[in-house]
Amino acid sequence: MLLDSAGIWFRSYYALPESLTSPDGTPVNAVRGFCDMLAKLLTERGPHRLVACLDNDWRPEFRVRALPSYKAHRVAEPAPETGTTNTGTAEEAVPDTLEPQIPVILELLAALGIDTAEAEGHEADDVIATLVAREDTDPVEVITGDRDLFQLVRDSPTSSRVVYIGGGLAKAQDYGPTELAQRYELPTENAGRAYAEMAVLRGDPSDGLPGVAGIGEKTAAKLITRFGSLAELRAAAEAGDPGLTNRNRERLLEAAEYLDAAPTVVNTVTDSPVTHSLPTDAKPVTALDTGRVRELQREWGLGSPVDRLLAALAD
Repeated sequence: MLLDSAGIWFRSYYALPESLTSPDGTPVNAVRGFCDMLAKLLTERGPHRLVACLDNDWRPEFRVRALPSYKAHRVAEPAPETGTTNTGTAEEAVPDTLEPQIPVILELLAALGIDTAEAEGHEADDVIATLVAREDTDPVEVITGDRDLFQLVRDSPTSSRVVYIGGGLAKAQDYGPTELAQRYELPTENAGRAYAEMAVLRGDPSDGLPGVAGIGEKTAAKLITRFGSLAELRAAAEAGDPGLTNRNRERLLEAAEYLDAAPTVVNTVTDSPVTHSLPTDAKPVTALDTGRVRELQREWGLGSPVDRLLAALAD
């Protein structure tokens, strides 16, 4: 099981009220929600191995260089006294009451003996993609609320499925190649790649990807399905293929510069330099420090969510 960790703590933060606080009044809604969601995942899905994947760089330079609009609307406002953000790299705008909760979550993961992984200069998506690409023994489940990771579904050499929690864990949707192809009317063979190429055409305003003007999701899916790949579709547009309407051909040609750049942004990196906090064959509870977990539980007033998580790990 590979966790898109930031996605889970952001979702927990917005799902639970800030009135959930530690003894000193600090909001701990994201921490409590993260613990409860992880406990439910462990109980309901029973992974043999678990890795919490992290962003080393939430807006990597190689993606910004390809497409400067990538996540540009999420960059934190400059510090007023300097005119720049507090570090040399652009910082993500994170709610003031969420930011101090993230180190607590990371401390808890360490004390619980749960492996974390990141890759210098890369996002958690790239870490997840690299670990999926490396896995040739066990089936993989990716837990995320980010549709970008649909591109990782596969049936072989081992299965990789995406458990999409965009609507919350209670409404989780489990996607493999067949389900993804049915949902988006894409070919089942290479459904993950087809999804990524459809996403390039469609765009994603939440990530600053404009897409090809005038081509929405359904048209994008039909074009990728008909022509087989983005490269073949672009070749057809350049050749004046009669299978393309004049308008769609014009749209594709006008978006040539964007289409050159967007795959670098959309496609996950499958060979990122992943580092782990624990040995890669470590299983949950191998490095469990119950004393430290209880200290954190008391210090931050985490109560029953931590109890439930410890019970889930023990099971």
